[in-house]
Amino acid sequence: MTKALESLATATRTPYWAETAGPQPDCPPLQTDTRCDLAIVGGGFTGLWTALEARRRMPDARILLVDAGRCGNAASGRNGGFCAPSISHGIGNAMQRWPKEAEALIRLGMSNLDDLEADLATYGMEVEFERSGKLTVAATPWQVEGLKAQQALRRRFGSESHFLEGDALRERLDSPVYHAGLFEPNYALLNPGKMVAELRRVALAGGVDIHEATPVTGMAKRQDGVELIAPGGRIAARQVVLATNAAPPLLRRLRSALIPIFDYAIVTRPLHDSELAAIGWTDRYGIADSGNQFHYLRKTADNRILWGGFDAIYHFGSRRDDAFLTESGSFARLAENFARALPPLADVQLTHAWGGIIDTSARTTFFAGTAQGRRVAYAMGFTGQGVSASRFAALTMLDLLQGRETERTALQMLRRRPFPFPPEPFRWLGIRLAQHGLAREDATGRRSVFNRTLDRFGVGFDS
Repeated sequence: MTKALESLATATRTPYWAETAGPQPDCPPLQTDTRCDLAIVGGGFTGLWTALEARRRMPDARILLVDAGRCGNAASGRNGGFCAPSISHGIGNAMQRWPKEAEALIRLGMSNLDDLEADLATYGMEVEFERSGKLTVAATPWQVEGLKAQQALRRRFGSESHFLEGDALRERLDSPVYHAGLFEPNYALLNPGKMVAELRRVALAGGVDIHEATPVTGMAKRQDGVELIAPGGRIAARQVVLATNAAPPLLRRLRSALIPIFDYAIVTRPLHDSELAAIGWTDRYGIADSGNQFHYLRKTADNRILWGGFDAIYHFGSRRDDAFLTESGSFARLAENFARALPPLADVQLTHAWGGIIDTSARTTFFAGTAQGRRVAYAMGFTGQGVSASRFAALTMLDLLQGRETERTALQMLRRRPFPFPPEPFRWLGIRLAQHGLAREDATGRRSVFNRTLDRFGVGFDS
């Protein structure tokens, strides 16, 4: 047993990012009935970006945001902070599912990252944003061929990338597991904890009313808008944005459109320059591998390594128990795979280990829409790609509520809801079959009959 694995017993079971955000002002629970022009349900990236953009568009409106816990305590504060130049889960996914609008999806994804970076500067948000690139690595011959195909596709759409083997790869990552890599310079990383804190700070400074520890238990149509029901009072809103991510949707018709998938991460102590040099990773780019069961890894500002992914766990009945966030066999698998891929660091202490929930759609991208006569807008199903796409989703929802016809609202990717997940027990059985096929494909390079059938229907499983 490696020392890294042994240290899991004492690793803190809360996200490392929470320790970096610093003190924040309290936002007390709602305690009385109230009225507003726009109510936002959910205080993660999507809800907070919606609040900022709504204030920019409607300077005199009363905007109210409520969160069942604390802003960012769910997926937005528990992810790896990979900030992609994509709204479509990558170029390949755009081409496979929406070939007629792939060019627009790819262009809008790149533009969204540019605009996100510009917003950080405009609002003075310090979130450890680094546009340092991403290295995707391959462990098997079929994964190497897959990287070459990705490079050709990127070249077709004018997206820069560099194929690496041998010494060129070892200069970026020296691992006995990986044999080739594809480096894309146009990719960013940020600190999710600081991102939430800064979005929250700017929203408060802009006069947005935020009430935390305020779960919304019901929603009803009113003659002049929508009523939200919370333990401390009722909210009469002219319009509502639902930004609830993997929580059970308030709109019942959306409950089969996504499933909660648990993802896990571990974090090391701060590493010395010599330790990082031993694995060839001396720059600041993020890394991910090419498997269906894939790992992602990145450095924090103080040179810890965050290592996450691989397992994507679904619990029967779409259970979302809090206990699943802190206790899982995935932690040990992550530690073992970490030591195998990076042997010089096998005895490095792990300080943090935590889980998070991914709002997974059957086509691996988010969708958006309206309800109740365009008084309610929603966006969900980010499937692990919401750090940057959440901003695009926020703009889209406001376009829809305001009746704006924009390039965003015309996208078929957003207008069409994904294929619904079946009821139990067929849901659990289908997911298990898909996962078994994906693991087999990682081992053999051959896609299962079941997963090929899903492909034909535009249905997928990813994280």
